[in-house]
Amino acid sequence: MSKPKDCLSLLHMAEIGNYNRLRVAGKNKDGMSLSDGENEILLPLAEVPANTDLNDLIRVFVFVNKAGQLVATTKNALAEVGDFAFLPVVDVSEDGGAYLSLGIDKDVYVPAKEQKRPMQKGESYVVYVYLDPNNQRMLASSRLYNFVEAEDVDVEVGDEVSLLISELTDLGFNAIINNHYIGLLYHNELFTDVSVGQQRKGWIKNIRIEGKIDLSLRPQGFGHVLDTKEVLLQALQEEGGVIGLGDRSTPEAIQARFQISKSAFKKAIGGLYKERLITLGDHEIRLIPQS
Repeated sequence: MSKPKDCLSLLHMAEIGNYNRLRVAGKNKDGMSLSDGENEILLPLAEVPANTDLNDLIRVFVFVNKAGQLVATTKNALAEVGDFAFLPVVDVSEDGGAYLSLGIDKDVYVPAKEQKRPMQKGESYVVYVYLDPNNQRMLASSRLYNFVEAEDVDVEVGDEVSLLISELTDLGFNAIINNHYIGLLYHNELFTDVSVGQQRKGWIKNIRIEGKIDLSLRPQGFGHVLDTKEVLLQALQEEGGVIGLGDRSTPEAIQARFQISKSAFKKAIGGLYKERLITLGDHEIRLIPQS
């Protein structure tokens, strides 16, 4: 299934599975009737904000309930239609489908055929949320490659991006980039703990000819060296001018202390040495007093 280009529901204005600003059109014993100009949508009484009056505009999340009725909520949904999100399984049906919590009075259903691997109750998974074109109900899928954009990639090498860690692979961790693309963080380039479901800041390291994207959790190029130099200088100042790491220190020791690779460490201390700010030893660096 390809990623939908248009998430508009059958409504002319309100979008199912998304937040909308709707007008209060009336009140009754069940709550408030909200209007998008064409349709009326129930906001349950328990969720009506205090001091709400007729004709006020309210920001609500709209969904279709089990009875096929349009309902609004003022609660914060964990995901909207068009989002990739990390959601917990609250129930599994006899046919293998799974129900994931959205944090509101509405779960999102994942059909068995849309599960990359069978989902288990109590576990959480990264999924893509979309609308069933037949009945406008929200569905989700863990077959992420069917929904990411693979053409006209609007990022460049060196760009800072937002990442959702989506899957552990033999090579590293796949991650959703800016809620649109998918890329890879390689195991041998990770110097901090990473787990599925984390939201991380990352950088585009490489975009290969076939469109695959390599990622990094560190800025690329000279800017990263400058950042690392500042970190090292601050650490030297805070620790009396001496750090017990040097040119022959192990990558593990450097990673444990500064969460950077040995290569990045050597580039930074090399720059500080050329600027005559430090002296270098095999297992220590010393700050040179400045007159």
